[in-house]
Amino acid sequence: MKIVIAPDSFKESLSAEKCCQAIKAGFSTIFPDAHYICLPIADGGEGTVEAMVAATDGNIVKLEVCGPMGEKVNAFYGITGDGKTAVIEMAAASGLMLVAPEKRNPLLASSFGTGELIRHALDNGIRHIILGIGGSATVDGGMGMAQALGVRFLDADGQPLAANGGNLARVASIEMNECDPRLANCHIEVACDVDNPLVGARGAAAVFLNADIKPGIEIVLNAVNLAQAVQGAALVITGEGRIDSQTAGGKAPLGVASVAKQFNVPVIGIAGVLGDGVEVVHQYGIDAVFSILPRLAPLAEVLASGETNLFNSARNIACAIKIGQGIKN
Repeated sequence: MKIVIAPDSFKESLSAEKCCQAIKAGFSTIFPDAHYICLPIADGGEGTVEAMVAATDGNIVKLEVCGPMGEKVNAFYGITGDGKTAVIEMAAASGLMLVAPEKRNPLLASSFGTGELIRHALDNGIRHIILGIGGSATVDGGMGMAQALGVRFLDADGQPLAANGGNLARVASIEMNECDPRLANCHIEVACDVDNPLVGARGAAAVFLNADIKPGIEIVLNAVNLAQAVQGAALVITGEGRIDSQTAGGKAPLGVASVAKQFNVPVIGIAGVLGDGVEVVHQYGIDAVFSILPRLAPLAEVLASGETNLFNSARNIACAIKIGQGIKN
């Protein structure tokens, strides 16, 4: 029996990889001889690098870059196991979590550090980049990122502008002659959950990165080859921190379910909590949903107990399946 385990992270509690291992451990106590395929996933936001690296047996590259407010930060990106693709999270270099709440100012923040990550990947010979743009602290329309790659933004007097959201309205001309020529041979996929760049279809991100903008979950599922893994499976298990009516809007569990249904494989969703309107997910291929919470508890306790609760929940689900296999009509 083949079981595919493909959850997103339980934010602030468990990474997607740890979710996979907890679910596998719980099921293995009941079905020890099953063949488990673990594919941690993400939808383009935080956790995308970790999920892609784990799924492809890749590696993490760490380096110091310019943070969103101009300070130096320790950032990272991933390289897939075949060495051909870099997976970059904008949040790792230009993320909101890198700025203290009292210092957050989107008009001053820049995506320059994200451009530095791209440049470093190009230096490593990478020509395929998956860029997750969730969790950004900036509204500079990719201006800083482009600047790090050699693009110059000038005001009406021909003076260079600092790349930040507050200067977008002051851009009078753009010089491309020093733009990194390697970008011309680079395929960039932007993983996002919206389809309208901040400054429109001709915005800086669209013009200077020549990128394909796609749903993040679509990019990730194609990259980890979920369809191949699902073929011949008896069950697919997915999940994330919360499953509710918004899950149907294109979040990770729905992406997994859509692939599973192409092969008529049943899907179970496991979540930290089940929110309002959760029943709508049944219309999109998730056959059953379960919460891992055994009782009401303070949030800090819930987050700290995530791994144990997920293991116990997975084991109980496996027990119910085992019982059902023995029940006679």
